[in-house]
Amino acid sequence: MADIQLPPPEELAKVSFQPRPQGWMDPCVEFRPGTWSYAGKPKALETVGMPNPREWSPTDADWKLPENWKEIILQGLRERLDKYRSLKVFLDICVRCGACADKCHFFIGSGDPKNMPVLRAELLRSVYRNDFTLAGKLLGKMVGARELTMDVVKEWFYYFYQCTECRRCSVFCPYGIDQAELTMIGRELLNLVGININWVMEPVAKCYMTGNHMGIPPHALKDNLEFFADDIENITGVRVDVPINKKGADVLFVVPSGDVMADPGIYTLMGYMMLLHESGLNYTWSTYASEGGNFGLFTSHEMIKRLNAKIYAEAKRLGVKWILGGECGHMWRVLHQYMDTLNGPADFLEVPVSPITGTRFEHARSTKMIHIAEFTADLIYHGKLKLDPSRNNAYKVTFHDSCNPARAMGLFEEPRYVIRNVCNHFYEMPENTIREQTFCCGGGAGLGNDENMEMRMRGGLPRGNAVRFVHERYGVNLLTAMCAIDRAVLTTLMEYWVPEVKVSGLHELVGNALVMKGEKKRELNLRSEPLNEGSEDTSD
Repeated sequence: MADIQLPPPEELAKVSFQPRPQGWMDPCVEFRPGTWSYAGKPKALETVGMPNPREWSPTDADWKLPENWKEIILQGLRERLDKYRSLKVFLDICVRCGACADKCHFFIGSGDPKNMPVLRAELLRSVYRNDFTLAGKLLGKMVGARELTMDVVKEWFYYFYQCTECRRCSVFCPYGIDQAELTMIGRELLNLVGININWVMEPVAKCYMTGNHMGIPPHALKDNLEFFADDIENITGVRVDVPINKKGADVLFVVPSGDVMADPGIYTLMGYMMLLHESGLNYTWSTYASEGGNFGLFTSHEMIKRLNAKIYAEAKRLGVKWILGGECGHMWRVLHQYMDTLNGPADFLEVPVSPITGTRFEHARSTKMIHIAEFTADLIYHGKLKLDPSRNNAYKVTFHDSCNPARAMGLFEEPRYVIRNVCNHFYEMPENTIREQTFCCGGGAGLGNDENMEMRMRGGLPRGNAVRFVHERYGVNLLTAMCAIDRAVLTTLMEYWVPEVKVSGLHELVGNALVMKGEKKRELNLRSEPLNEGSEDTSD
């Protein structure tokens, strides 16, 4: 674990936005502790057949690249320009208007101009101009063209791994340029010569070998689920079913593995189990498709496809009708925007129809997969759940729109509908920090590691500031999010910026409020804490 000493929050919040003395075309960067991530380990790269596995560090003078590294990268860019029309469009049409400049949480938190999305993209665009445009070849620096040098490669690594691919900047771009796609291409090009980070590559390798990012083997997954069933029984008196690898089930349920292993995600998982048991859904877990998340999104388009294939393969093997997914962020960008193109069409599955309410989820006609927030909101809307929101009276809740379910799916109202039905105290953060304009947790896209702690806290400053606002105004003490990475990263972020606020998943609150058939008198919440300890008068 990295030993990064952070300054006090009041010091880190003092951000200077003064322009730097050197021009933007100067590629030199300083690898300060706390602002970069450890390099991918050779074992992880070898596992998935990635190029140039070796021991190296970004602080080394020699990054041990192949002799023809420049040719490899430029050829890779040429191939992607031919393959992805959107890439060429995004590189050509930007007019540097600056509408995105102050929208990036990393720029807001660091003041580094190269974290402005427009300028981060320019780091790649300048090489594109130099080698792939007539103007760049003739006029060079006059039109912003730069030669691909080793210093430029190091600059790419530094800044493409200070982007969480959250796409907030794209909301404000008048041309709709998707800066996350440019970051993804930048990372793909670096991967061609073995430049990557371990916090991405190790989960990718584990997912390739075991089906999930945490490296959980089948027996451990089964043991964990049964352990949580024991906890649920201790709290509620009800023994929930744990169907695993059940052929002929109606629904395959896929979650992020962080919910199986990590606090506070485990309480969200318990909420899932209670809800699915109480609803009577005929579903199954899978020890093969035991991961909905996809770190391939932070590696390459090909890796997205490889890691996501297991979900459709397992749905076909088990003979289910459709797929239900848990609370995850990048999982849902992949499933909603890539799955059908890369791994589909899933013609062997049916358009999802809730067997409990009869609702037909037409928007999932293509992917055959829906989000559990949609499923739960539908159950509540049709009166299929008995809920006691007073069981969450200890919490004054605000909701963090996780970037990918929000901006990639448009999943705004369903989670809020659920929260309002399971809690009595719900308060929104300011409008320009939620829904499609939501700020990132600061640790997505593989950046949620300890050695990158300063940039995580800087990137999380805007979200921390918004939470601080509702904490001071309304007494908010719980930040709820529908993303496993968010729940992990926001916990540390809150400890730093707003230590009075805890973090939960949506279905932890559902589990607390759910009145189950045959349950005993509830005295504990899912954290095994006294129910509503510290709660105040419920009237607002």
